[in-house]
This record gives sequence, structure tokens and C-alpha cells, in this order.
Amino acid sequence: MSTSGVHVERDKETGVAVVTLDRPEKHNAITLEMAGRLGELWRGFRYEDEVRAIVVTGAGGRAFCTGIDRADAGRVPQPSSPYTIDDPLISIGPKANDLWKPVIAAVEGMACGGAFYLLGEAEFLIAGEGAEFFDPHVTYGMVSAFETIHMAQRMPFGEVARMALMGGAERISARRAYETGLVSELTARGGALAAAVRAAEVIAGAPTEAVQGTVRALWTTKGPARSQALAQAPHLVTLGNLPAERQAELFTGRGRGGAGGFRVR
Repeated sequence: MSTSGVHVERDKETGVAVVTLDRPEKHNAITLEMAGRLGELWRGFRYEDEVRAIVVTGAGGRAFCTGIDRADAGRVPQPSSPYTIDDPLISIGPKANDLWKPVIAAVEGMACGGAFYLLGEAEFLIAGEGAEFFDPHVTYGMVSAFETIHMAQRMPFGEVARMALMGGAERISARRAYETGLVSELTARGGALAAAVRAAEVIAGAPTEAVQGTVRALWTTKGPARSQALAQAPHLVTLGNLPAERQAELFTGRGRGGAGGFRVR
């Protein structure tokens, strides 16, 4: 395991780098240290000409990522203004760090909440049959703003609305995610990483300037609307979130919406 919770492997022959969230015992929840490390990695990749395509995945097979580690979330002081927020995950994605090399996400197991900051900034997703996508924010009295905005760029409106509003009560299966276009390729359980690396190798074999220009062109189609939407997110979160102690009660199952089952569709 990487001491920072993020492991990187570079294959100079193929031009592919694999970034692995490496806290399997914590479902690859992101610590503040990991958030900083991810930002450094994406910015650093801009200067590594030998890296031409990147795969991001999670270790262990049980989860791609389950968002921020709640133990660390409480360590982030917040401004008193309802119009701003210090979000430690806001810069964990490649586009937030001005990286325009193609990124493919390989998803196994759970992907939820803050994972969408990463998934929303990948070019496309490949998932194993056991993958599940969900967003528990509203269940715990939290506004899903950044996450919903990211996923609304790549999911049908009704699908992302249902996922966000159903909270922890429902999970989108890998099959359903494939049917609705969130996932571009569905593999056998455990096969997502290998498939993502194969795709990355093909992309890395094409002329770099053409690839990066195509990536940039693709993102111009959604850039202005996405930026305007994300600009609204901070005050929606600060105005709509329950107090931290009430969130904690719901999270541990002592309040309404805590414990309970879920269904997969």
C-alpha cells in the first residue's frame, strides 16, 4: 500500500500510467493527504511527456471510492459565509488541474458521493459487473451539489436526479449504468482495469497532439455550462446542509434515514 493512499505505476513502453486509490480497508475513501496527492499527480502529469494516457482505479475490488473519509471531513474549517465553502475534494480531478491528457476510470465495487469528482472528469468509464453507483448525501442531510453537477454531464437528467434524490436507498447497477451511457464498456467482475489499460494503450499509441486536441474539443462542449453550475454549488451546500452533529446522527443510524436496506436497479 502507498503511504499516501495513492499508488502510481508508469509504463514507459506503452505510455500509460495507472493511478490507484489505495485504501481498500476503508473502501478507498479519500483523506486530505490523498486529495493533495491527487492534485499534485494530475498537475505533474502535464510535464511527463512519456505519459500519454492515464487510468484511475481503486484497490481491492470492493470499491472504486466512497468519497471523502468522514474522519478527515471534520478537520476542514469552513468560512462563515453561506456563499462559499472549502471543499477538500474540489481539485482531485484531472480537469480541475488543467490536465488534458485522456483519463479512463476503471470501476469495481462501490462508487459513490465524492467519487463522482473523479468520475465526472474522466473521458469515459469502464466497469466490472459488480460495480454500483449511488449518492447518499440527502439521506444524511447533505446537499448533493458538486457530485450531481459532475454526473449530470454524463448521465440522463432523470437518472442522475433519481440517484441523488433516492440517496442511500437505491444503487445503480453496472448493467443499468451501461444501458444509460454512464459506463462505456461492461466487463466481467474484476475485468475493468485490464480493459481500461487496453483502451489507454490504444489511445496512447496515437499522435499526442491529436489526442489532447480532441480531449480539449470534447470538453468545450460542456465547459461553460459546467463552470456556471459548479459556481452555484458552494452556497447551495452551505445553505442546505444539516448541522454536522445532525449529519453524524443520521450517518450512524440514530436518526431518520440512517439504517435500512437498499435496492439495486
